[in-house]
Amino acid sequence: MRTARRLRAVDVAATAGISTQQVRNYVADGVLPPVERTPTGYRIFTEAHVRALAVARRMAEGHGWARTREVMTAVHRGDLPAALAALDGGHAELDRERAEIRRVLGAFETVVSAPAVPAPRDGARIGGVARLVGVRTSQLRLWEERGLLRPVRDRATGYRVYDAAELRAAQVVALLRRGAYPFDIITAVLDELRTTGSAARVRAELGRREQDLHRRSLRRLRATAALHDYLRERGETGPV
Repeated sequence: MRTARRLRAVDVAATAGISTQQVRNYVADGVLPPVERTPTGYRIFTEAHVRALAVARRMAEGHGWARTREVMTAVHRGDLPAALAALDGGHAELDRERAEIRRVLGAFETVVSAPAVPAPRDGARIGGVARLVGVRTSQLRLWEERGLLRPVRDRATGYRVYDAAELRAAQVVALLRRGAYPFDIITAVLDELRTTGSAARVRAELGRREQDLHRRSLRRLRATAALHDYLRERGETGPV
C-alpha cells in the first residue's frame, strides 16, 4: 500500500505563499484537516492539506474568509448539512442583493417618469408641501422622523422650510409609498438621488452595481464548484 508523502508546515505554506503560522492557524480553526503527529510531536502534513488549502483559498475568493472558515470547518468535522446550509446562505445573499437592485431601479424609474412639482422660489412650508404632493402633514413629519426628509428651520419662526430638493424628495416618497414600496427601498432611491444627482448617473451607478454582482456571483459559483470537487474526492457527495 502506498503511504502518503509526508510534508512539513513550511512545505504546505510554500504552495500558497503564506506563513507557517497561518497554516497552523488553519489547522486549529478546522479550515484544514486534522494533522497527525510523530512520536516526537512534530506535525505530519500530506498532500491532502495542500489540496484543502487550495480549495479554501478558492472558496475565500468567492465567499469570503468568514463563510469559508464556517464551511471548511463543518466539512472537516463531518457535518456536511451545516456546510451546505452555509453555502446556501451565501448564494441567497446575492439573490436578495440582486432583487433589491432591481427594485430600486424599478422604483427609480417610477420617480423619474413623474413630472416634478414646481417649487416656490423661497421654499415651501409643511402645509404647502402636503398639498402639492397629496399627503397629510402628519405623514411628512413621520417621513422626517425616519430620516427621509430633511427640511431646514426658519430661524425667525422655527417653521419647517422645504427647498426644491426636499420638495422633490417629498414627492418621491409619496409616489413610492403609493406604489407600496417599503421604506428601505425608498431610502435607497433617495440616497442615490442625493449622492449621484442626475437620472443618468443613478442608472449608470445601479448598472455598475449589477455588473459587479454578476462578477461576484460567478466567483461564488466557481468557489462552490471547487468545494464540490473536494467533497467528491473525499467521498462525501454520495449519489446525486
